[in-house]
Amino acid sequence: MAFEELKQRQSATWGAAPFERIAAEIADVHADLVERVAPAPGERALDVACGTGGVTELLAASGAEVTGADFAPALVETARRRAEERGLAIRYDVGDAEALPYEDGAFDVVTSCFGVMFAPNQERAAAELARVCRPGGRLGLACWSPDGRVADFLAFTASFSPPPPDGFRPPTIWGTEDGVRALLGDTFELEHELVETHQEARSGEEAWELFSTSFGPTKVLADTLPPDRLAEYHRGFVEFWEGFRDGDVVRQPRLHLVTLGRRR
Repeated sequence: MAFEELKQRQSATWGAAPFERIAAEIADVHADLVERVAPAPGERALDVACGTGGVTELLAASGAEVTGADFAPALVETARRRAEERGLAIRYDVGDAEALPYEDGAFDVVTSCFGVMFAPNQERAAAELARVCRPGGRLGLACWSPDGRVADFLAFTASFSPPPPDGFRPPTIWGTEDGVRALLGDTFELEHELVETHQEARSGEEAWELFSTSFGPTKVLADTLPPDRLAEYHRGFVEFWEGFRDGDVVRQPRLHLVTLGRRR
C-alpha cells in the first residue's frame, strides 16, 4: 500500500511541470539509446515511462510501430499533442510500469530512458519489461549511475524531501551492472556500457530556473518547502551547479549505464 500511495504522488509530481524542457536536455541520450536498439520498419516498439515522447518520437521516425506508456496523465497528454503536431502515428497510454496494459510478448523492442528506474517495486517493473518483450526481442535502458553527479543531485534533493516508505530502494540500482543483472539476468542476455554526457547552463541560477519551473520533482518540492528551507535548497542547488563552472558556462557531467538485452 505504501508503494501505491507513493506512485500516486509521483504521478502528480512528474506531471506538475512542462517536462519537455528537461527532455530536451537529454535528447542526446534518447538518440544514442534508439540508435543502439536499432528499430526496423514495422517492428513493434514500446517505451516505458515515456514522459513527453523523446524516445518514442525517434522510434517512430525509424518506421517502427510505436507505443509509449507513462503513469503521469499530464505527460501523456503532452506527448500526444507533440505527436499530432509532428504528424507521428504513436499510440500513448496512461500505464504503470509495474502493471503494463499489454499482452505477453507484444513487442519486438522495449526501451526506457531514465524512466522505469524510478518505479518503487523494482522486481515487478523488471518482470513487466520481460513479460511484454517477445522471445528474441530487444531491450534498451538508460539509467543514472550511482557513481555520477546526477546521483549526487538526487541525494541532495532527497535531503529536503519527506523520507520514502519502508522497503524503498535507490533508483540508481538500475544504473549498476550487478543491480540490472539481479533484476533482468534470468530473462535477458545483457550487455552494459557506462556513458558520460554533460548538461550546460550559463549559471547555477539559470539551471535553477529550468529545474524549479520544468522538472516536476524540483518544482513540487520548491512549491511546498517553507521559506527558510526553500532558500537553503535554492542556495545549495546553485552552489552544486556552480561547482562545475568551466569558463563562461557551468558544465555538469552526467554518468549513466546503458543496458542492452536480448530476451531469452
